[in-house]
Amino acid sequence: MVENSEYQVALAEQSVNESRIAELEDKLARAEIVDVSKFSGDTIKFGATVTLSDEDTGVQRVWQIVGEPEADASKHKISISSPIGRALIGKSKGASVVVETPGGAKTYKVRQVNWQDERSEQEHL
Repeated sequence: MVENSEYQVALAEQSVNESRIAELEDKLARAEIVDVSKFSGDTIKFGATVTLSDEDTGVQRVWQIVGEPEADASKHKISISSPIGRALIGKSKGASVVVETPGGAKTYKVRQVNWQDERSEQEHL
């Protein structure tokens, strides 16, 4: 009986793994490479590197707006679906943006909008 239950567990794990593989293959099939260095303008959209200043403290931060799989705050990359990412989309240089955070609302001023590839962004940061 023990052997049968181990077999059933192995089958269940295999099914989960196969589902995950299918999901990843689907994502890869639909993936597009975006060369943000070919973008321009002051309106924030996917791929923009944005310099913000906290209107309360004056502290400036630089963030690039990326897809969820690429988001990594330690590398200054925030997801387009994060609260700050959603608040920034469609705004322009000079705009004030209110972001709802777990600690309450924060207001930022958009200081700069840049379009650059990852290599030049790393040199910038």
